[in-house]
Amino acid sequence: MENREYLNSLFDIYKELLTKKEQETFISYYMDDLSLSEIAENNNISKASVSKTLKQAENKLKHYEDVLSLKKILKRLEELESKR
Repeated sequence: MENREYLNSLFDIYKELLTKKEQETFISYYMDDLSLSEIAENNNISKASVSKTLKQAENKLKHYEDVLSLKKILKRLEELESKR
């Protein structure tokens, strides 16, 4: 569950850096709570293709955070703001 929340928070920050297909697949899986099979059926593609696209999106989100650290920066700013 923690990983799911983490990925959703990264998606909120970096979604515009993903392809439209990656965004749609991520939303279907993580937000609409569809299974890989359901996403595949809805899009007339293979389950393996859905899995590959989802994994690419997850890896990109993690990579963007590793490089840009925007989530960490936003968290730190929130902490500083709450101390004011």
